[in-house]
Amino acid sequence: MRLDQFRNFCIIAHIDHGKSTLADRLLLRTGVVTKREFRDQILDVMDLERERGITIKASAAQLPHAGLTLNLIDTPGHVDFSYEVSRSLHACEGALLLVDCAQGVEAQTVANAYMAVEAGLELVPVLNKIDLPGARPDLALEQLQAGLGFSPDEVLRVSAKTGEGVDGVLQAVVERIPPPEGDPDAPVRALLYDASYDDYRGVITYVRVLDGELKKGMRVRFLATGVVREVQEVGIFQPKPKAVATLGAGNVGYVVANIKTLKDVHIGDTLASATDDAAEPVPGFKEPQPLVFCGIYPASTQDIQELRRAIEKLHLNDASFTFHPESSEALGFGFRCGFLGPLHMEIVQERLERESGVEIIQTAPNVTYEVLRTDGQEVRIERPSELPESNYIEEFREPIVRTQMLMPPDAIGALMTLCNERRGKFVKQEYLGPTRVILTYDLPLAEIVVDFYDLLKSATRGYGTMDYELVGFQASDLVRLRILVSGTEVDALSVIHHREDAQRRGREVIMALRKTIPRQMFDIALQAAIGGKVLARETIKALRKNVTAKCYGGDVSRKRKLLEKQKEGKKRMRHVGNVAIPQEAFLAVLDRREERKKK
Repeated sequence: MRLDQFRNFCIIAHIDHGKSTLADRLLLRTGVVTKREFRDQILDVMDLERERGITIKASAAQLPHAGLTLNLIDTPGHVDFSYEVSRSLHACEGALLLVDCAQGVEAQTVANAYMAVEAGLELVPVLNKIDLPGARPDLALEQLQAGLGFSPDEVLRVSAKTGEGVDGVLQAVVERIPPPEGDPDAPVRALLYDASYDDYRGVITYVRVLDGELKKGMRVRFLATGVVREVQEVGIFQPKPKAVATLGAGNVGYVVANIKTLKDVHIGDTLASATDDAAEPVPGFKEPQPLVFCGIYPASTQDIQELRRAIEKLHLNDASFTFHPESSEALGFGFRCGFLGPLHMEIVQERLERESGVEIIQTAPNVTYEVLRTDGQEVRIERPSELPESNYIEEFREPIVRTQMLMPPDAIGALMTLCNERRGKFVKQEYLGPTRVILTYDLPLAEIVVDFYDLLKSATRGYGTMDYELVGFQASDLVRLRILVSGTEVDALSVIHHREDAQRRGREVIMALRKTIPRQMFDIALQAAIGGKVLARETIKALRKNVTAKCYGGDVSRKRKLLEKQKEGKKRMRHVGNVAIPQEAFLAVLDRREERKKK
């Protein structure tokens, strides 16, 4: 098949603007899916995606139309999954930029549009949901024109729900998006943009073929690792995997090559013929920098190997998720994991529990810090236990993110108050129109990883959205807040916090622990401290057995003797007793509901 018969495109938009619904409608209109087989969000194959109503993984499908082959990739919309979007863009020549008529241009709309332009893609703007009673297409059109420079003539209007205007979208894909470039007669080269693991077939790699053709029986080499394998099957997505004889230049599909070891595959690698020693690797993807870290441990230490296998499989399917082994005195062996944001962290934890069946304990999230030591050395701190003593620290720096929040004008006051409480610095304020405002603040990343997005949604009655990017590290007065249980520090509960807020936060944590740690036969002291200075303390009183219940009448000295004997026994128990800390105690460190009630 000639290259001019292919069109490779993806759908990009803000979350909940109708990407998956439009993909469903395109599949129906091109006959890939029959009405009998159809279901909503057909490309969202994970149960988690269907339950939450969001796309987590990019999905591909091949559509026949007007004698051409259209390769569609449906992408996520949330900022935490932007790495999925960036990988999908490398497999395409064009993108449909979808905008909700009722909501207008949102934060992630702008971010994804710039990402596509930087990747050299042709953008086709589409206004969706024109059938809604609250649709304001003229206002959304003004925002597209003012914010992204599109002329009104090139903007399509559709309703993905009813199918109105979908034929125009297919026509625009054919006419406006350029065909792929490449040499069908050259030795094979393919970009590996994603992968998954099958228990029976091993690693399944998703590729965009640039030159030549892939077929069953040929031997291929992964240039980054040097691994040589024989191709067992090549295929396309319709949208279920379908084996084909060959996968030619310009096409998108999958390759099964008897790969059993997960380490043999790297996302962004180049697949080439094993006999082509002069093959040059395609520029891969920029490695994502995790912004949020937390510890993940099995609830039972016997499940550590099962958890390791589950994490390795998930890392293959989600390259933006990083991990390395660590150990904790309180929790045993586990893994230090890095994520692109708080929602990404939540999704990964839930996927691990579902796909492995292992019960997981997650520690409090923290971000990466930079420390300038007194000897001039700069070190990165990913967990509080790595922090050197204060007398060795010259400067303590925290990551700062530039946060853009889109909201109605009447929510500006509430959002500015929230940002100021979180140590934010005002940057600018822009009006996109009479009903949309962009408020830009520089905020410490540590202040937004837990509950900032929830508070933003509450303050804007659900209409607010946000996008953020790392701008650098800034010196700040930070301390390590130590949490001690019965005099022993629990490293999994310790956090890095701003000094001004450390005492209040320490008291919140130990009050939460007091409610969640069960009482023992001895007193349990809970302390929050900075260095050797205790900021707050609570005591969980011991359970007391009534040892004098059987005493009746007689001298009071008999009762005193029994009570003294009980007291001595409890003193010995305090020296040898271990305190079991439940998962609820670790979750209590994340919970700021009490803080919200006070405000």
